[in-house]
Amino acid sequence: MVGRFRSARHLGLAVCGNHPTIAEIGRQKINFLGEGFIPTRHITSVREDRLARKIPELDLREWHDPTRRTDFVTKMGEALEDIGFFALNNHDIDLQLIESAYDNASDFFSRPEAEKLGHERLGIQRQRGFVPFGVEHAKGNLAPDLKEFWQSGRTLPSDHPKADEFPTNTWPDEIQPDFQTTIDGLYREMEKLSHELLCAASLYLGKPEKWLSDMAEDGNTILRVIHYPPISPDAPPGATRSAQHEDINFITLLVGSTADGLEVMDHDGSWIKVEGNHHHIIVDSGDMLQSLTNGLFKSTTHRVINPDDDTSDRFSMPLFVHPHNDIDLTPRPEFIAITGGDAKYPTITAGEYLHQRLEEIGLTSK
Repeated sequence: MVGRFRSARHLGLAVCGNHPTIAEIGRQKINFLGEGFIPTRHITSVREDRLARKIPELDLREWHDPTRRTDFVTKMGEALEDIGFFALNNHDIDLQLIESAYDNASDFFSRPEAEKLGHERLGIQRQRGFVPFGVEHAKGNLAPDLKEFWQSGRTLPSDHPKADEFPTNTWPDEIQPDFQTTIDGLYREMEKLSHELLCAASLYLGKPEKWLSDMAEDGNTILRVIHYPPISPDAPPGATRSAQHEDINFITLLVGSTADGLEVMDHDGSWIKVEGNHHHIIVDSGDMLQSLTNGLFKSTTHRVINPDDDTSDRFSMPLFVHPHNDIDLTPRPEFIAITGGDAKYPTITAGEYLHQRLEEIGLTSK
């Protein structure tokens, strides 16, 4: 295992290379209160505590550098254990591609409602095409989110064994011929990056490098292009751009949004502001990864608040990385052993959990 705890040899643990495996940690009662054995992420100075909290920042160049890869794995794993979010620098995704995607999004969402509704797909749980304003809401919150969005996903060859699992993408080719090329190109680039991050997460968990990546290979991953329009005076009471929620999937990658508004709930219930930055990709772990690791990796509550300036738009583009629908999300025994000894989440497949959550947020009926 890479980087979860310090001074493994001094704790009497068998090690793989220089690091204990997660199973070995789970089999032993370890007192981390002794001198030198406190995980470094829990050591903060008084000065740091007084500063505004931020999500961790990581540099992808460390992952690509064999001499610093272990450091990256440790930092990423500790971020997902602690707050479930981090900002990724030097992510290698073409900024011009991101800008082009936002330009296409702005063009599409500015079109008449009738044109946009021509690309609404009701019979497939709204997992492709246009989803109108006010349809989706957070779990347990009846006030609609103040957003509209477009969803696209994987296209597999007709002879692929999983081809029937995914609905066909729809594209507004007749009104925006560049839309498909741009959005599909961004999907491929972001998904490629997501598999690198899943490999890093697997190593942190003491698993083979491709453990999580293999689960998501040809999985039900979706790119969502979101438009948050100016706040109308007729907006329902209590409605926000995106009410507090947790993500459903394995991990989410969010390219820099066009405006601020994203906030992440801290351990004490306060909110951490995440500033928009085109040079960052925001990454968070979702419910499915939280279940698989029995809560070791956190699926953290977050939201998008309404702006002070009611006349401003906001665009964002998250990639929701999903495993195969048949992946069993039952917490694995080795993670149960180091998170209290009891399974915190039920036995359920990824496909079953996705359908359940889509019902809860208003994208499909029972």
